[in-house]
Amino acid sequence: MSKLQLSIAVGNYDRMRPLVDGEVQMEGVDPVFMLQDPEEIFFRALRHADYDICELSLSSYSVKTAAGTSPYVAVPVFPSRAFRHTSIYIRSDRGIERPEDLKGKRIGVPEYQLTANVWVRLFLEEDYGVKASDVTWVRGGYEDASRVEKILLSLPGDVRLENAPEGRTISSLLETGEVDAVIGPRAPSCFDRGAPNVKYLFDAPHAAAADWYRRTSLFPIMHTLGIRRTLVEAHPWLPASVVKAFERSKAVALTRLGDTSASKVTLPFVEDQLRAARELMGTDFWAYGFAPNEHVLNRFLKRHHEESLSSRLLTAQELFHPSSLETFKI
Repeated sequence: MSKLQLSIAVGNYDRMRPLVDGEVQMEGVDPVFMLQDPEEIFFRALRHADYDICELSLSSYSVKTAAGTSPYVAVPVFPSRAFRHTSIYIRSDRGIERPEDLKGKRIGVPEYQLTANVWVRLFLEEDYGVKASDVTWVRGGYEDASRVEKILLSLPGDVRLENAPEGRTISSLLETGEVDAVIGPRAPSCFDRGAPNVKYLFDAPHAAAADWYRRTSLFPIMHTLGIRRTLVEAHPWLPASVVKAFERSKAVALTRLGDTSASKVTLPFVEDQLRAARELMGTDFWAYGFAPNEHVLNRFLKRHHEESLSSRLLTAQELFHPSSLETFKI
């Protein structure tokens, strides 16, 4: 049997490199990797289904799955995870001293339904009582005013969502004070440039996130991995092969990360960060697979449906191909 030549679009992460470099092989597959930013992958996947295998926004994929319109079926591989207490940027001249002060403010977002924003709205409401209906949301591109919401939304009537003024970006609105805060998966350029009066909401976001994890055991999942549905129907062995390969690639990356003889990451004290992550979250802190992530997925899906982003309440099992929900044991 000849190998399937498949296009695979993922970010250029350390956990992908052993696969991309050919050190780890995918059984039955001759992969053609495309290393791209998430924005490009998601746009091309959701608009045109350009890839055979690709990273998918957990939020966008949930929307499509609930509607029965997803061209992809996922496997429980999670290329991107992140605590999102670093995802809230504020004007320091608006009297925002704590999360509760966001009530009544105007908050810019690149897209309302982005996975990162769902997680932020979850902890803002549960920990600080700030509901989505308590603020006015302003939607627009971070750095390109022509960016559009990838998914058609049907939001509750009490949620106020406006489009940014024509030709204006979310970053520029924050810099000029036309919005009071921004929530999104990456820093707006005005924050990176050190613009006056622009700062994190949380003075110590890492400490806030660690405290949240201790209370909730939630390490937010941002992206999952999708396989073109027609491919899986034609080759039912493919999901298990994909999961095994991505698991092996991550294991190689973590082994390298723990080798302190010479740092594999261009960052001082990375060994201390690794030790702290393991002390807080255990040795398998970036877990793939269904069982260790079911509680995280169910918490996200419940919130997602409560926000009317998914048309029905999904179970975590519905997101994944059945053959990928468990693996063999020896």
